[in-house]
Amino acid sequence: MPISAAAGLTRRQLLVRSASTAALAGLGSLAKPYLSRAADRPQIAGGIQSGDVASDSAVIWARADRPARMQVECATVESFSTILRTATIDALPERDFTAKLLLDGLPAGQDVFYRVRFEDADGLRGESRIGRFRTAPTGRRSVSFVWSGDTAGQGWGIDPARGGMRTYRTMLNEAPDFFIHSGDHIYADCTVPSTLQLPHGETWRNIVTEEKSVVAHSLAEFRGNYKYNWLDENFRAFHADVPMFAQWDDHEVTNDWSPIGSADDTGYDEDGTSRLVARARRAFHEFMPMRLMPERDGRVYRKIAYGPLLDVFMLDMRSYRDSLWNKQGDPNQTFILGPTQLAWLKRELVASNATWKVIAADLPIGLISLDAVALGDGPPERREHEIADLLGFMKRAGIRNTVWLTADMHYTAAHHYDPNRAVFRDFEPFWEFVSGPLHAGSWSPGELDNTFGPKAMYQKGCTAEQGDNLAPCFGLQFFGHVAIDGRTEVMTVTLKDVDNRNLWSVDIAPRPDARPGQIMAQHI
Repeated sequence: MPISAAAGLTRRQLLVRSASTAALAGLGSLAKPYLSRAADRPQIAGGIQSGDVASDSAVIWARADRPARMQVECATVESFSTILRTATIDALPERDFTAKLLLDGLPAGQDVFYRVRFEDADGLRGESRIGRFRTAPTGRRSVSFVWSGDTAGQGWGIDPARGGMRTYRTMLNEAPDFFIHSGDHIYADCTVPSTLQLPHGETWRNIVTEEKSVVAHSLAEFRGNYKYNWLDENFRAFHADVPMFAQWDDHEVTNDWSPIGSADDTGYDEDGTSRLVARARRAFHEFMPMRLMPERDGRVYRKIAYGPLLDVFMLDMRSYRDSLWNKQGDPNQTFILGPTQLAWLKRELVASNATWKVIAADLPIGLISLDAVALGDGPPERREHEIADLLGFMKRAGIRNTVWLTADMHYTAAHHYDPNRAVFRDFEPFWEFVSGPLHAGSWSPGELDNTFGPKAMYQKGCTAEQGDNLAPCFGLQFFGHVAIDGRTEVMTVTLKDVDNRNLWSVDIAPRPDARPGQIMAQHI
């Protein structure tokens, strides 16, 4: 879990925690030639990344190749001529040598450079790498960010000859303040074979690893899925320079998983927890640069405040859902958010003073899917009741300027929801934007239902002639870009592709706050 700069084990405590470290310490006591000792320097395995950036803090993550201590320094200039903050934490075998810590006491609205290196028990240091993030502003500064999801799916792994995971490089070139990953960071249930056949006789050639050659069941195999992505140079460059707000969906565990209804041969713990889900959850939290607080018990849903113009509400539409398909079982006992998360979201929306309230959902609202929310035309049914409850609550509470962002569907689309088109009409109009995949098979656009009155203002995916699961090299890889003007507060949403083409865009002007307390304050 992230800790502040004051925490961490002593070097000698670190030796006790790991037999491999003790062995290394013994070797370190011998008089060894300099070149031999250099070969023993602990290295960064993969890359570095930051996440959950606030106005005064950020989480820093890296992984070592052996037991070591992560050292982080930060500065406001790339030369590191003046060190702003330092912090350390141990990378231990029980966390697969991953380490993350909280850098706090940072200046708001500032570019911050951070330098990461690992040190072994004898004080031998490995290489350092430098990353960058921008802290959230406290004033009305313009904000921009990108979002997408779905990485290394359907067997489409890293083909260096085809540029690897190119969408990450394209997003990096946008220089966003941060990145929302909408879920499916990995496809634990999809193997990556050495080759896949493309149309016209061409061959896609993947980098392959042992852990990605099987469907993940063990903790090591789940961890191996995350480590696979770090083999891509675009992925490494992007995460070093752009902080991530991470959420998860189904493929971090297995396709269409639910908390109790998904398990493997290892079954369940005595409390009913799926051991498969528990292993997947552990690996996810080990590899994500997220703030983890003991009182939140590894919770994924959270609010991230990014200055007076923006609050981001990260949802978890997996961990609290019912364990039945959307058209089975008792229709009155069907959840996708769960009562606790839904109540939290209502409270946080009411309390938010940000101009824009972005709801980052790991699944869309109006696209028909047994695994998601929408079931087909008609009044709300089953999981749709939670969404109807939320939308009706927002209208009555006067909560405006909400925008929903998601991925999951492997194409890009802009949906406008309007009660005048809907069967359920107790809500105010809003936008939902879908954009992905980052690097996975592409699919054709799905079907919308009329429960909440969505209309596809734009959509792009595979054509019938191309067929579904189109390889990333055909260019149908997508992300979205959001820019909020610091002066006018207008939000501009642009749907983009891997080649950075602007496919479609809309300017959304904010509406006056309609919450009763705010209306009174505006007239005082």
